[in-house]
Amino acid sequence: MRKTTFIVPALVIALVIVLSSVFVVDEREKALVLQFGQIKSVKEEPGLAFKIPFIQEVVKYDDRILSLDTETIEVTPSDDRRLVVDAFARYRIADVVQFRQAVGVGGVRTAEDRLSGILNAQIREVLGADQVTSDVILSADRRQFSNRIRDNARSSALSLGLDVVDVRLKQTNLPSQNLEATFARMRAEREREAADEIARGNEAAQRVRALADRTVVETQSEADRDANVIRGEADAERNSIFAEAYGADPEFFAFYRSLQAYETALEGSNSSLVMTPDSEFFEYFKNQGTPGAN
Repeated sequence: MRKTTFIVPALVIALVIVLSSVFVVDEREKALVLQFGQIKSVKEEPGLAFKIPFIQEVVKYDDRILSLDTETIEVTPSDDRRLVVDAFARYRIADVVQFRQAVGVGGVRTAEDRLSGILNAQIREVLGADQVTSDVILSADRRQFSNRIRDNARSSALSLGLDVVDVRLKQTNLPSQNLEATFARMRAEREREAADEIARGNEAAQRVRALADRTVVETQSEADRDANVIRGEADAERNSIFAEAYGADPEFFAFYRSLQAYETALEGSNSSLVMTPDSEFFEYFKNQGTPGAN
């Protein structure tokens, strides 16, 4: 019984020592074995590993690609139009030893703060370079700027043990006050273009209308000319017929013209004439029935 009393605690203590000396490295992790803050070994392969219990400690870091969203900043391109820009980056811990030496116990949070400062500095440097205008930055062809920021940030982040895999610009907009001014300028420009189009349309309509009026006048003039020619030819033919009739029988022609005069003078239902009985207008009425009368 006394042996059992000593064996059980000894076994428990041995089990605790064994368990505290063994640790597992996941395939998504890298581990550092530290002794009094000093790096003693690096475990980058997945599996079981050992350490000295109670003296050494294990610090693990994520070996996957991590993401970082930068804060929104303002940049001023070469055309002095301020832009609001933010970006996101993909990075991984490439050298875990250098990473630990650079950030110490701060870990990933401290590393991301420093990496964010590097990215913002590179964004300002690349987008504020000469011959880089806001129109180019706001266009679809801005991938070149992201690649340049990534390459520059990668060189600076090597001192942190980080590898910057990719950088993308998320937001590249004008500030709110500049955005309203830009919209107003765009509206004014579109209104000016609309006014120009309306003016050109009115000018074209006036030309078409003037051409149509001239065509109408020319057509009417030609029609009036043709009508006058036809009317003159008809009058000439009529006068010729009258002349032939007058030459053939002057008395009958005079009688016929008198009848036309009566018809013209007595048109309408309430026409009335006042004249003397011996008027020459009623010559044929007075001489009606008289043989040989003119």
